[in-house]
Amino acid sequence: MHIPTELATDRLVLRPWRDDDAAFAFDLYSRWEVARFLGRTPAVMTDPADAARRVARLRALEDDLRAFRVVSLASSDEPVGTVMLQPIPASGPEPLRPSGDTEIGWHFHPDHWGHGYAAEAAGALLDAALVELPRVVAVTYPENTASQRVCERIGMRRLGPSDAYYNVRMELFAAP
Repeated sequence: MHIPTELATDRLVLRPWRDDDAAFAFDLYSRWEVARFLGRTPAVMTDPADAARRVARLRALEDDLRAFRVVSLASSDEPVGTVMLQPIPASGPEPLRPSGDTEIGWHFHPDHWGHGYAAEAAGALLDAALVELPRVVAVTYPENTASQRVCERIGMRRLGPSDAYYNVRMELFAAP
């Protein structure tokens, strides 16, 4: 599958993560307000060395689909978050097996919440993905209403509660 290595909107540039992005990754993922909705057991990042490992994992997505560091053009190329496409595992016995679906996700720095960046960046990535993929899903914790609004703003349909992925009951959205 071919997803461009860089995407741009009127206000944002979505570019691959680089090793020198570890300081931003630490700042982003060391915040509870960001980490509380990530993974089956949310935890804040406490060791800067973990940030380098996170960046390496984000860069590794380039082999499957894509992860982008989102940069604001209005703020002198200031990093504001990340958006990604990744294979999503199906629920079931450990180790979880691929579901065959692709998940879109986003994590934005709280200093940049409320500016529409998540919807703008995720919408650009979703549009690029749907050129080649028949369907893209998003899963959110039921209480993560902000991400649910982003899903709706980018044209994803709410399918309701589901435990189809990650062995966790989440709100499921799909596009088209």
